[in-house]
Amino acid sequence: MDSVPVNWDALDSLVVDFAKSDRLLFPDDPSSSPPASPCSSSASSYRSLRLIRQIRRSIEAGKVDAAIDLLRLHVPALLDERRILFWLQKQKFIELLRSGTAGDRDSAIQCLRVDLAPRALDAYPEAYEEFKHLLLVLIFDKDDQSSPVAYEWSERRRLDLAGLITSILRSHLHAYDPIFSLTLRYLISIHRMFCHRQGVSSPILDPMERLLLEGRDPHATAQDAVYEAPPFDEVDVQALAHAVELTRQGAIDSLRMAKGDLLHAFQNELCRMKLDLSILDKLLHEYCIYRGIIDGVSHSPPEQENNSSRDCSSSNIECTSSKFSDGETSVDNADAEGVPESYADSTSIGEIRFACEVVDNNENCSTSDITHQETSCRRFRSGRNYATGQKRRKKWRGRVEEQEYAPCSSLMEMPTQEILHVPVGCLEDTVQEDHVSKHLFESMKHVENKYDIILEMRDLTYKGMTAKVVEEIKVIDPDFFIQNPHLLFQLKQFEFLSLVNSGEHEKALMVARAHLAPLATKNEDLLKPLKETLACLLKPCEEVLTKAVPLPILATSLQVAMGWKLGIQEPQLMKIVRATLHTHNEWFKLQMCKDRFEQFLKIDQLKEIEYPLFSNPAAKPAADDTNGSSQMTICSNSKIQEDGSSSQVSPGENVCDENAILKVMEFLALPRADAIHLLMQYNGNADTVIQQIFL
Repeated sequence: MDSVPVNWDALDSLVVDFAKSDRLLFPDDPSSSPPASPCSSSASSYRSLRLIRQIRRSIEAGKVDAAIDLLRLHVPALLDERRILFWLQKQKFIELLRSGTAGDRDSAIQCLRVDLAPRALDAYPEAYEEFKHLLLVLIFDKDDQSSPVAYEWSERRRLDLAGLITSILRSHLHAYDPIFSLTLRYLISIHRMFCHRQGVSSPILDPMERLLLEGRDPHATAQDAVYEAPPFDEVDVQALAHAVELTRQGAIDSLRMAKGDLLHAFQNELCRMKLDLSILDKLLHEYCIYRGIIDGVSHSPPEQENNSSRDCSSSNIECTSSKFSDGETSVDNADAEGVPESYADSTSIGEIRFACEVVDNNENCSTSDITHQETSCRRFRSGRNYATGQKRRKKWRGRVEEQEYAPCSSLMEMPTQEILHVPVGCLEDTVQEDHVSKHLFESMKHVENKYDIILEMRDLTYKGMTAKVVEEIKVIDPDFFIQNPHLLFQLKQFEFLSLVNSGEHEKALMVARAHLAPLATKNEDLLKPLKETLACLLKPCEEVLTKAVPLPILATSLQVAMGWKLGIQEPQLMKIVRATLHTHNEWFKLQMCKDRFEQFLKIDQLKEIEYPLFSNPAAKPAADDTNGSSQMTICSNSKIQEDGSSSQVSPGENVCDENAILKVMEFLALPRADAIHLLMQYNGNADTVIQQIFL
């Protein structure tokens, strides 16, 4: 699949918001900043999500009484729904029998008489039949897989009930996961649909399958689900059904549960998708280090520091940035953008520490090698004054898991917490020597943190100091630009255009003669860009910089290339986001409409590339647009190509109303793309399409 430009700054913002919401980062300065108000929206949502997770874990562990106590204490209104209490009491009955002791069996019979039998009469219409069926567990063994109550005895029933109660709680408390989590679920689910429909293999299959698990939590339905559905807008019903792969009736039930609120229903459905938080945390940690958002070291509490290194060294978990590797990444085609979020939060260049270690007396090092290493370190120390006054990088805390909820007077009281050490926090800075040239390996192995060098070069590029970047990189590795001539061309191209923009044409021509011309001579594919670059001498100054590669893209492309030289692979999260954004574009080309949810999930921001140096907005390249709109879709004799793209449609061709598409989708239960394809065959007439199908 082709890569697409991604606004990594927007992703940085989403990632940091998620990390803060889930308390994955240590506070910047706990002593100077007051704790968040317990009444704040974020604090309330965090506590609600923790409560939901604790109730879920209790049910999954068979501790039904503990779950009921938590519900009665914190969400008593939920137990007023007789069906929910009936479900929980049924599971309690089974768990008492499962324990096998005589005392628990007596308790189970008591539960049957006192709790289940009375509620079976009026919990919901099917409750009494379920009650009679449940009695069979008294005579069939739990290990009998052929019994009519094998499911009631199974662990699967626990998980299903836990998932169902979780779905109901989320909807009741409006406790939704952070936007980043929802966006990732949505993009991956669309990626799966696209690959399945088009019959193509996914380049992110392994991390995708580990991150977003198969199956979903059971669908929560409103208590009045047996009654006639309210008249929801069919546009909303179809949008929800096809966004999260629901049947039409499933979408109606979801809207009913959300009282007609499309966004709440959409969030409920996304939260039903099971995301492996342990995998997600590792992906985020790897990404945050790579982007300079956090330090690349573990920050466990003082009493755990000694155990941290021991855990990391003895664990079977691979603590390297290449844990999720799925192959090499093309440096020349790496699409990446700027870094305001991570740059603003990164350690200032003046605080970057570079250590030239003392060479062991037994090592044979030439004078030239030592001189080069010392020069390299001095060069980086001289860059300390480039930026000042920036915040230090954030510190990774890891996921905080609470101990069992103790009965407390209200949800506002926080239970005792236990910091669980996360081995991934000690991401190893191991240089893979087979990926690194000998010269570079020898000069860089004395640098305390190679991430700092790469991030410094990226940030200088982002600031437009491309000449300084070229100078510094040549000191570190004279062979780097020999292996990456396109990057050198782009850096020098920006320098040339900057000089032209400021009116210094003579200096600009000197740059072109000294650098751009030799590169184009050795690389024929650079000859055309060189001609276009020189043509900028004839253009007005305000339009010159539009020909340059946007600095955010250039900066992160440089970071990727330098990372590969140092054995640091591109984070898997970047690969996942790039691949899923591509399929998102292609999917909605197939649908011939815009995504109604992309603004809510901030997908539009991930696709919006910033061009901070453009002074003429009209010169900014047009953003990629999906064909059609949410109200009108163009129908013609053009056909959808096998690669998922749609052919161009001329303005004079027929236009079919959105209602025709919805009508075909509703009556024939078809995906939007198939409905459009049929309408194109019958000149956009929905009635004709339906008649032809039923003839």
